Amino acid sequence: MRVLDLFSGLGGFSLGLERAGMKTIAFCEIEPFCRRVLAKHWPEVPCFEDVTTAQFPEADVICGGFPCQDVSRAGPRTGLSGARSGLYRELVRAIRLVRPRHAVMENVAALLDDGMGTVLGDVAESGHDAEWDCIPACAVGAPHERDRVWIVTHAQSDGRGQGRPGRPPDSFAGIRDEARRNAADPNGARLAFGQGFRRDAQQEQEAAERGSLQDVGQSLWPDEPALLGVDDGVPDRVERVRAIGNSLVPKIPEEIGRSIMKGYQEQ
Repeated sequence: MRVLDLFSGLGGFSLGLERAGMKTIAFCEIEPFCRRVLAKHWPEVPCFEDVTTAQFPEADVICGGFPCQDVSRAGPRTGLSGARSGLYRELVRAIRLVRPRHAVMENVAALLDDGMGTVLGDVAESGHDAEWDCIPACAVGAPHERDRVWIVTHAQSDGRGQGRPGRPPDSFAGIRDEARRNAADPNGARLAFGQGFRRDAQQEQEAAERGSLQDVGQSLWPDEPALLGVDDGVPDRVERVRAIGNSLVPKIPEEIGRSIMKGYQEQ
């Protein structure tokens, strides 16, 4: 399935969806540092710069974590009327123009209290049904909370009144299974910062068969890099930290992508 990745950041969405068997055909990212990262890891994939003027290619899946600054409890709380978080409308525009089979969106959990109904209403007017859930990063074993709301949409038809196949019965089923596994593992969801999470031989084999384990010295979550608390004169370090802070855990879109792909395989 072809993926159009908007508000791409460091490519976490595409990394997860490609692990699930999809293929990214285009990015859209305005930050120069993130664009350099994307060009390094996806040199053949075009990257649009401005989401408000981009002409989107055909795609089966549109994904994007639209800006959260105006929705976040740490921000000005101007909501979707803010200049940044209001860019969610560009995701909606892409859905209406491209008519994908699915869209996957991500934002801070505070969206539930400030704008979720608007987003869902615009998605419905675009011909898509939606399901959503709040998923913290620790649910998939990451050593931090990073609670986010995830929205998965499914096209009601192909634009000609014909129903479209492939809607999974529960896009979050795989994540719930992963969360249960980690909750039962004292070295999983409750992993402390700076500690390596090591699996036993059977768990390593199962993870390898699922294609979900990125082996870094047998450690799923390698030690966190040390962050300097002073200005050291190297701007890329600041850009890197900011980009990581705005990113997401690829494991979550990976599991969502696997659920979507499974819906087509079972038909």
